[in-house]
Amino acid sequence: MLANLTEIAHLLRRPECLETPLFLKEAIGTSGGEAITEDAVRRIHGQPILIDFNTSVARPEDFSEGFRPLLDRKRHSLFRRLAKSLYVSTATSARNYKRVAAEIKARVAKPVVLVIGGGTRGEGADALYSDAELRVVSFDIYPSENTLFIADAHSIPLMSGCVDLVCIQAVLEHVVDPVRVVSEIVRVLKPGGFVYAETPFLQHVHEGAYDFWRFSESGHRLLFREFEAIDRGTLGGPGLSLYWAVRQFWRAVTRSKTLGNLLAAPGLAFVMLDRFIPEQRRIDGANGSFFFGVKFSGNVRPQLHPADIYLG
Repeated sequence: MLANLTEIAHLLRRPECLETPLFLKEAIGTSGGEAITEDAVRRIHGQPILIDFNTSVARPEDFSEGFRPLLDRKRHSLFRRLAKSLYVSTATSARNYKRVAAEIKARVAKPVVLVIGGGTRGEGADALYSDAELRVVSFDIYPSENTLFIADAHSIPLMSGCVDLVCIQAVLEHVVDPVRVVSEIVRVLKPGGFVYAETPFLQHVHEGAYDFWRFSESGHRLLFREFEAIDRGTLGGPGLSLYWAVRQFWRAVTRSKTLGNLLAAPGLAFVMLDRFIPEQRRIDGANGSFFFGVKFSGNVRPQLHPADIYLG
C-alpha cells in the first residue's frame, strides 16, 4: 500500500542542492534545534521536488508553474490493452510481482518497498499497491497519484540501508547512467534486501529523446552483479520482438501510430507463438528481461564470468 510522507519522513535524506537537512514540517518540525519550514523544499502538485539540480539532467525550469510531465504517458487504448493481454511478458510480470511481494513479507514485517519510476503503475505492480502489509515508497521525475515525491534515480533522496525491496520496471533504459542508478539501489537497500528489475532488449525507441539503453539478458544480469540471483529470465520472446518491429515499420511507412497499429495487428500471431518457445530459445531474441535477486552481504563477491551466466 502506498505510504504517506509523514510515515517515511525519517527515511528521507537531503539532496545536495538544499542547504539544510530535509525534514518535512508535517512530520518533524526541527533539525538540531533549528526549525525547518516547508519553504526549504519546492513542490509541484503538492509533492516535494528532491532533486540535486547541480548533478541532474533535469532542470529547475522543467518544474515551473506551467509544469507538464517531460513524457506524456497517456492511458493505453482499448486495442493496446487487448494486445498486451496476449503477451507472455504480461503474465510473467504479474506472476513475478506476486512472488516478490510474498518473499519479502515472509522475511520482514511491514517491509518498506521502493518503487523507482512509479509515476505509472507497470504491469503486475498492483500487487504491491493493493497489499496492506507493504509500505510502498514511490517516486518518479514527475508527480502522479502513485508517487510521494519527485526525484532523480541517480541520487535517491533516501538514507542508506533503509529499504527492504526495490522495484524498477521499464526505467533503466531511460536513465543517463544505469550503473550509477543500480549503485544507488545497492546503497539504499538493507543487507539482504531484494531487487526486482525489468528492462527491455529488442524494442524500438518508445520515449523519444528520453530513451537511451538496451540490455541483453546477460547484460542485465551483469548490471546487477552486486546481487545473488533468485530468478531471472525473459519478458517476451522473438515473437513479441518481431511484432514490435513490424508495428514500428508500419508506423514509419504510414506516419501514423494508429494506422500502423492496425496494419501490424496480424503480427500478434507471432506474439502468441512465444508461448510454445522454450525459455532457453527466447534468450537471444527476447523483447526484455527480468531479474530478481538479493543483495550480497559482507565483502565476498563471486566472479561473474560471461560464459557462466549466459542462459542460451
